[in-house]
Amino acid sequence: MNQRNTLLTAAVLGFVAVAIGAFGAHAFKPTLIATGRLDTYELAVRYQFYHTFALLAVGMLMSHFDSKKLYWASLFFFLGILLFCGSLYVLCMTGIGVLGAVTPLGGVLFLLGWAFLLLGVAKRK
Repeated sequence: MNQRNTLLTAAVLGFVAVAIGAFGAHAFKPTLIATGRLDTYELAVRYQFYHTFALLAVGMLMSHFDSKKLYWASLFFFLGILLFCGSLYVLCMTGIGVLGAVTPLGGVLFLLGWAFLLLGVAKRK
């Protein structure tokens, strides 16, 4: 993703994280407690926030560092949010346990995002 798209994506994902967090704290809370999934839901929201902030930082750094590696970092963070957080949200709302197999793939994408962020800022243009 280019700098503009990375920053726009971070803004949208931040908005969504606040909305999903609010729904979890209010509208969905009784269901999440009844199914024992409140901790899982809160973990998904927390990781979405962490990696939304990381995506925002990558977007701001793109004009100062190796943007090719930061491009990959932004893509990995975005896909990690979709797979890791998305699979946990769907698991919490539907109870479909097989989605738990997707979650670690999102975690690997988060690790790749952090690795490419490191590589991107380790060597200036």
